[in-house]
Amino acid sequence: MKYFVYLIISKNKNKFITYVGYTNNVKKRLSLHNSSKGAKFTRGRKWKIIYKKIYNTKSEAMKNEFLLKKNRIMRNKVKKNYISNL
Repeated sequence: MKYFVYLIISKNKNKFITYVGYTNNVKKRLSLHNSSKGAKFTRGRKWKIIYKKIYNTKSEAMKNEFLLKKNRIMRNKVKKNYISNL
């Protein structure tokens, strides 16, 4: 089974916020976030996927999710790239 690490973004007033997670079904997970049934932090907002990467095992995905969550430089780079292309 394939797993994905994803980065989603939402606009909150004049500020963009991001969230990182992992899943084996990106479309289903995004719909859960957008219907306020995902992670508590994501409830009440509309999200858009701006980054995803595929992994062969759940363990790999979880390790890389943790690394992306902690790597603010990489997250901000992806976020700035998305915002500049709006």
